[in-house]
Amino acid sequence: MENFKIEVDGDGIALVTFDVPGRSMNTLTASVIREIGEVVETLKSDAAIKGAVITSGKTTGFCAGADLGELGGAEGGFGSGDLKAAFDAGFALNKAFRALETGGKPVAAAINGLAMGGGLEMTLACHYRVVADNPKIQLSLPEAKVGLLPGGGGTQRLTRLMGVMAAAPFLLEGKSMKPAEALGFKVVHEVVPAGQEVEAAKTWVKTKGDPVAPWDKKDFKLPGGGPYTASGSQVFIMGNAMLRKQTYGNYPAQLNIMKAVYEGLQVPFDAAIRIETRYFLKTLMSPQARGMIRTLFLSLQELGKGSGRPAGVPHYDVKKVAVLGAGMMGAGIAYVQAMAGIETVLIDQTQEAADKGKGYAEGLVKKAVSRGKMTAEKGEAILALIHSTADYANVKGSDLVVEAVFENRDVKASVTKLAEAQLADTAIFGSNTSTLPITGLAKASVRPASFIGIHFFSPVDKMGLVELIMGEETSQEALAKSIDYVLKIKKTPIVVNDSRGFYTSRCFGTFVQEGMELLSDGYAPAIIDNVGRATGMPRGPLEMHDDVALDLSYKIAQQTKKDLGDKYEERPFTAIIEKMVEGEGRYGRKNGKGFYDYPENGPKTLWPGLADLAPVRIAEVDKVGIEQIRTRLLYRQAVEAARCFEEGVITDPREADVGAILGWGFAPWTGGPVSLIDGVGAAKFVEACDALAQQYGARFSPPQLLRDMAAKGETFYSRFGVKEQAAA
Repeated sequence: MENFKIEVDGDGIALVTFDVPGRSMNTLTASVIREIGEVVETLKSDAAIKGAVITSGKTTGFCAGADLGELGGAEGGFGSGDLKAAFDAGFALNKAFRALETGGKPVAAAINGLAMGGGLEMTLACHYRVVADNPKIQLSLPEAKVGLLPGGGGTQRLTRLMGVMAAAPFLLEGKSMKPAEALGFKVVHEVVPAGQEVEAAKTWVKTKGDPVAPWDKKDFKLPGGGPYTASGSQVFIMGNAMLRKQTYGNYPAQLNIMKAVYEGLQVPFDAAIRIETRYFLKTLMSPQARGMIRTLFLSLQELGKGSGRPAGVPHYDVKKVAVLGAGMMGAGIAYVQAMAGIETVLIDQTQEAADKGKGYAEGLVKKAVSRGKMTAEKGEAILALIHSTADYANVKGSDLVVEAVFENRDVKASVTKLAEAQLADTAIFGSNTSTLPITGLAKASVRPASFIGIHFFSPVDKMGLVELIMGEETSQEALAKSIDYVLKIKKTPIVVNDSRGFYTSRCFGTFVQEGMELLSDGYAPAIIDNVGRATGMPRGPLEMHDDVALDLSYKIAQQTKKDLGDKYEERPFTAIIEKMVEGEGRYGRKNGKGFYDYPENGPKTLWPGLADLAPVRIAEVDKVGIEQIRTRLLYRQAVEAARCFEEGVITDPREADVGAILGWGFAPWTGGPVSLIDGVGAAKFVEACDALAQQYGARFSPPQLLRDMAAKGETFYSRFGVKEQAAA
């Protein structure tokens, strides 16, 4: 066997070491699943073996779960039309684990590191579980996060161990357990000092080893009761309501998990895991699973490894970075840099303003220390890396500069010149602008080849994306160095070409703008935001507009109008924003006044005065109306993404989808706007957009690129040279 090594000691206990060759982490590949059968056969047939302990040969953890890349490649088997072949392929993992569980000899798991997905399911198929006492160890079934459900018995074993109510968040949300928490839930039997888990597991096998799982015993009772009991039925009634509230019906994985649990708990275990496999296959073949696996797992991993980095440029180790502007964005950038061990110079117009920016990092560090997530010594070391100052002489020696001042050309030009006077020729200058074209900003630079857009998202410490924007003169060397920087601060980079709004701001803007169009059409604000959330967006368009700041939108619009002149298109909602900002001083959440009022104590409420600026003519909508609003909000963003491809603003579907979900929260269940179009099909999408354009205006008109793709039956992932990742 390639993936397992079996050593039998003098007591007849087989130590089965799981160690996939050539990989930093164990995963459940097809060959691993086959070899589990060989391990079981060896344990059963060798009379000298009295029991077994399964552990990992990796220091990185026990097992990270199924190999989703390989799972994607198996799509032909699952989707061939042969139902028996599809079921057999899907049932392989369940079959292997069940054989381990019913092999007649006691098997204990010695968990020396994280066990996720199929890795945790493997341990649940063992009769006893010992885990190392390490708070960094995670035990979880995260499949729901990528549109799947556990397919190795997880929906059945975890609920039988914990009860339905306790298991629900770990199945439906993919929450992680720490070792102590798992012990409390009776998911593991022992927590022992690190390095002693194998010996503790062997001791159990020698002294108490029981080869029968609890659910295979006649006296087994489900904790909390099953769906047919008074208490258990309430869990499912409430669970269905909560599921609808949280997912709006967009995620089939969560619904199918509930169904698998409900049905599986009413039948013998062998029938239950067959039910689980059927729901696993049904979920696996859904467009939601395809899109989410591809974007949130495969593509995210590739981009996180720097797949867009130009070849031939030596690695650039960024050790010192100057951040110009100590507002919320600059302060957040300084914090993530210091967390990555980068010496940071935080500059503002006055020492007081710079110190205030450093105070943001001080607050985050203090909170982390108080919660036990960081030692006081480490916190002090992180803060020592941030030097707040008003003196540009401190920029000298920086490997990179991130300019994060106001969205004003003159201000940006001024600080660019001040900083560049201190830079070495090898250093990179990055502008954290969200809308202003980089080529124009680079005119203030004496080294435009080293000038690039580095667009962060707020709050920087929580948002995982950085959008890198190539100006007309930006060099491939500058891009490579910038990607090295982004990876060092543990963010995911996407690369786009220059245009107004670039990719993320431009497409996100269409969501809030379409919300404003709906407001101008007379829809009640509550309807707009409620349906907006129901699309899968993190907030409704009016709420999100408040979050990003109404005055910022107003300033951007004014700058755009100035830049475009006669080409600028006034929309009906423009006057509403102007009156709110200029007439009412309503800037959004930041000053407690936007489309909503934000009292210091209590929940936000819609601003009553909005009805005077945008009279409500549509106060109720039926299902057809709701679907029409959903379509307008989602398709408006997707058609803009398609325009970005046609104009060459973005060229990689992976970056378009990952950037959309990480950058502005585009409905994750779709896999991203590109996956949404591919899932619907270019022809159907064009037909729908033509109908929307006829009814609502040219903003929905599909670009010629989409019409060409529709005629040829192409997808974005095939047309733009990315090997189609069969995500299911």
